[in-house]
Amino acid sequence: MKSIVCEEPFKFVMKDAEIPTINEGEALIRIRRIGICGTDFHAYRGRQPFFTYPRILGHELSGEVVEVPTNEAGFKVGDYVAIIPYLECGKCVACRSGKTNCCTELKLFGVHIDGGMQEYLAVPISHLMKTNEITLEQAATVECLGIGAHAVRRAEIQKGDLAVVIGAGPIGLGVMKFAKLAGAKVIAVDMNQQRLDFCREWADVDFTVNASDDALEQINEITNGDMANLVFDVTGNVNSMNNSYTYASSGGRLLFVGLVQADFTLPDPEFHRKELTLLSSRNATREDLEYVAKTIKQGYINTDQFITSKTSFGEINDKFEMLMAPESKTIKAMITL
Repeated sequence: MKSIVCEEPFKFVMKDAEIPTINEGEALIRIRRIGICGTDFHAYRGRQPFFTYPRILGHELSGEVVEVPTNEAGFKVGDYVAIIPYLECGKCVACRSGKTNCCTELKLFGVHIDGGMQEYLAVPISHLMKTNEITLEQAATVECLGIGAHAVRRAEIQKGDLAVVIGAGPIGLGVMKFAKLAGAKVIAVDMNQQRLDFCREWADVDFTVNASDDALEQINEITNGDMANLVFDVTGNVNSMNNSYTYASSGGRLLFVGLVQADFTLPDPEFHRKELTLLSSRNATREDLEYVAKTIKQGYINTDQFITSKTSFGEINDKFEMLMAPESKTIKAMITL
């Protein structure tokens, strides 16, 4: 089989490899679609935390079962599946409390272990989701959108809440969409007007704020001075994270969804004056991913519009850098096999 290995920053190599042999409790999956995300771009550029080279990237995956033992979950050869890429230990304090997304020994396909930029992958049956009722493209967006769904669930949004979402990349768009589905009003904040226009069209946000101007003043005007009781920062930018508390109302909640290799700071007097709640949101759980797949099946998520670029497996080495370029206007890129 063929695999694409990121041997070092800015270097992909196409290699021949043996088709994996499955172990007990595993299925062999023929990879059919691979979503490209910010994690892949960061790893390619040498900026991804918890990452070593060489590595096969790819964790937004859908495929077809080609070999599977008899199993209680009922998976059979020919089933279409989405892959849950977070391999938890099942024993640590987080796993014992049901928080498998922040397992102390977590291994993520494409980051800690080799991922899905290969034609076949051995996957624990416990980390498969049957997706025969949606398309391969739709199934490959489930993990990406699941990050936003998890953040919204963690925020415990109530109908009528006002949420500011900073950052209109794919994860931010997912936060916006699921916040809307949860009954919130949403203010999208970004510096890219094209992305903000897409937020209105795809996520049905209520307001957009171009942060090239004074975002604080604009949000103050929109909220009549109350500000937002929920603020999601999805930028992975430390300057944005440091200032995101200013958009929060008194008694509000601040959620950091983006990850940055830096320390962030908040002014303690303001943090206490507002009695803010600070949360982080990491990855997603099966519950989140199953919810995403359900909303896709029900027609609430337009994945055709979300997937703006498609490229074949054999072309990715030549096209990867182009997909990262702002002028490509890529929202979500998809590799087809």
